[in-house]
Amino acid sequence: MSMTMSEKILAKASNKEKVEAGEIVMANIDVAMTHDLTGPLSIESFNKIGTKKVWDSSKIVIPFDHQVPADSLDAANNHIIMRKFVAEQGIENFYDVNQGVCHQILPELGHVVPGEVIVGSDSHTCTHGALGAFATGIGSTDMAMVFSTGQLWFKVPETIQFNIEGNLNKNVYAKDVILNIIGQTGADGATYKACEFTGDTVANMSVSDRMVLCNMAIEMGGKTGLVEVDEKTLNYIKNRSSKAYNVFKTDSDAPSLETIAIDVSDLEPQVACPHNVDNVKPAAEVDAEIDQVFLGSCTNGRISDMREAAEILKGKKIANGVRMLVIPASKEVYTKSLNEGLINIFIDAGALVCNPCCGPCLGGHIGLIGPGEVSLSTSNRNFKGRQGSPEGEVYLSSAAVAAASAIEGRIVLPQ
Repeated sequence: MSMTMSEKILAKASNKEKVEAGEIVMANIDVAMTHDLTGPLSIESFNKIGTKKVWDSSKIVIPFDHQVPADSLDAANNHIIMRKFVAEQGIENFYDVNQGVCHQILPELGHVVPGEVIVGSDSHTCTHGALGAFATGIGSTDMAMVFSTGQLWFKVPETIQFNIEGNLNKNVYAKDVILNIIGQTGADGATYKACEFTGDTVANMSVSDRMVLCNMAIEMGGKTGLVEVDEKTLNYIKNRSSKAYNVFKTDSDAPSLETIAIDVSDLEPQVACPHNVDNVKPAAEVDAEIDQVFLGSCTNGRISDMREAAEILKGKKIANGVRMLVIPASKEVYTKSLNEGLINIFIDAGALVCNPCCGPCLGGHIGLIGPGEVSLSTSNRNFKGRQGSPEGEVYLSSAAVAAASAIEGRIVLPQ
């Protein structure tokens, strides 16, 4: 029987020869991730179950990234709860406040390889499908079940395969591609579907760019995002992980497969306007003054984003009345930015460079916007109140549009 990537991975994980879309399976979990914000509830639920020891301490990854360093007594207490759990359970893969954003450091540090089932108590866990894994976000109480048993049930999803073709124009990036797709598909257009990204455009993208696509699959309702494994994938993991892996590819005649052709040859820089991610317009059609620019997050806080922004900001100054926060997604990205002189460029331009973390993305840490303020962000969500005041507005863009706009004080195209 022909199957999709997701079906093949879930079949293997549930010890079946084949599965079909809509079928309920109990799958073995390869990696379980929770962090400082969602972890305490997972631990509370785990303790209520009464299990004394987690199923496999080597398969659990716990990074601190959402409120680091602790910005309140509640955050500090959450950190204490998590550190105590790590010590009691002998969790081997624990990353305290200095490592970076969970969805960046898991692949960087070798926790993700093709063919795995990866769950995280964070909705953007689907990022890891860029390496050919089935990765999805789950609730904190579901995570307690995983901690106890190493298994979780799934409904096998149908697959939408976005076949993306065409060479991207100058100053058009993976962020513009996925924003355009979300704008066309709608916020619920791919609900509980596996969103697979294929085509020559994706083949020409770096692994980091593919992570952008998969990261935002959830913003159109997707269960996961995936890219088939190729030489770029294997080169990425070669020096990062020693784990065994399995490469699966979608059969073109799989019964649950729907294919949508996307031509990006004429695509312009895109912006998602308040207050929904699918409210997407060409950046040239958006006229908005801004108070803050946020360069970072699990979507666009990678070294490529830092380089793109620095190239535009070099020798320039951020507009009066605009504050720009630059937050590398990981210690590795921060160190590369430092060694390449990018940090100096940001500081000279007037930006504030912060430690690797989620920053203002979740509306619970540094860099919040106040009533009536407008943020232009390279992150993945612009819901009302997402980055602070519900009376503020958040626009989403690529790193290039964000940097150019910081100089002008309003949303503009990079020149």
